[in-house]
Amino acid sequence: MNPRKVSLLGATGSIGSSAAEVARTIPDRMKIVGLSGNKNGERLLEMTREFHPDTISTQDATTAEQLQQELGTHCKIHHGPEGLIKLATMPEADLVLIAISGTAGLQPALAALEAGKDLAVASKEILVMAGKQVMTTAKKHHLNVLPVDSEHSALFQCLEGRDPTTVRRLILTCSGGPFRNVEKGDSLFDVTPEMALRHPTWKMGKKITLDSATLFNKGLEMIEAQYLFNIPMEKIDVVIHPESIIHSMVEFVDGSILAQLSQNNMMLPIQYAVTYPHRVAGPASYLDLASIGRLHFENPRHDLFPALRLARQAGMQGGTMPAVLNAANEVAVALFLEGKIPFPEIWHSVERAMNTIPLVADPSLDEILIADQEARSLLVD
Repeated sequence: MNPRKVSLLGATGSIGSSAAEVARTIPDRMKIVGLSGNKNGERLLEMTREFHPDTISTQDATTAEQLQQELGTHCKIHHGPEGLIKLATMPEADLVLIAISGTAGLQPALAALEAGKDLAVASKEILVMAGKQVMTTAKKHHLNVLPVDSEHSALFQCLEGRDPTTVRRLILTCSGGPFRNVEKGDSLFDVTPEMALRHPTWKMGKKITLDSATLFNKGLEMIEAQYLFNIPMEKIDVVIHPESIIHSMVEFVDGSILAQLSQNNMMLPIQYAVTYPHRVAGPASYLDLASIGRLHFENPRHDLFPALRLARQAGMQGGTMPAVLNAANEVAVALFLEGKIPFPEIWHSVERAMNTIPLVADPSLDEILIADQEARSLLVD
């Protein structure tokens, strides 16, 4: 079997590093033919020399020129948003893995689908902002949208081959973050960025770690799941599972629950997206259930952590509201990390944006991007 030819957007981040390890371990199944980095030209150069892609792209022209001097004419080098589109549509690739944080991955994702490429999605913003457009485009071209988030990969695996009418609930699991055990009377106004960034089970970037502390990460995943699996928001629930061993579950109408368990490592969902529908041995380690001993579950604290309520509201309203929620949360997280707002103001900022920015029920892509900018401008001003 020939290896899957992968264009990797966001190669120098944590997901990109995990994807690179998968490519090293299963070279007969995965070949990297395109790479993009942000500003980390040195890391992009290292990866280019290791994997020999046909095309690479970086954020700015200066870094692109420096890379061209280092690499000569051995590969094509692009930069900026146009460079991402080039990577997403390159003829050599048959799968585009997008691991770019923020909204920058949305246009490349749609371009990849229009160019006939299967899509592996690690960036929540793509499906949160434009899930309907992405899934409609994929269906039109008979392409796969493969989840790379551990939770959505788990749901994808549990749902495979199942009749969607037999699904009673999708159950996303959640570690609960660093403040899972706070008492109702405790004040979260004293929370510092250092405290909020102490995730109990995963090592991730600052943005996603903060989202795990507020539970907005799980709220965004609820919206993602709604579009990925065409399951209404009222059938999507969250349960706290501190060990992060069960990555998500599907409950069926007969009362059966299927769960996907594995080590909390991103390499497995990345590998499954690349090798789908096949399974092969890879870099992920195996579980020793006896050594784990016990698994625990709790209900989320909706009284102290309103993110899930806000996300459910945004998902049920649809249209531009998920984009508003996502943009407002990004800005609020940045303001908190800069020490400009207290921790609970993250939720209040998102709710204020949702109550202020008018809803467009059936938006175009341009209207989604306008709503995104309006939400950002509201909080910055």
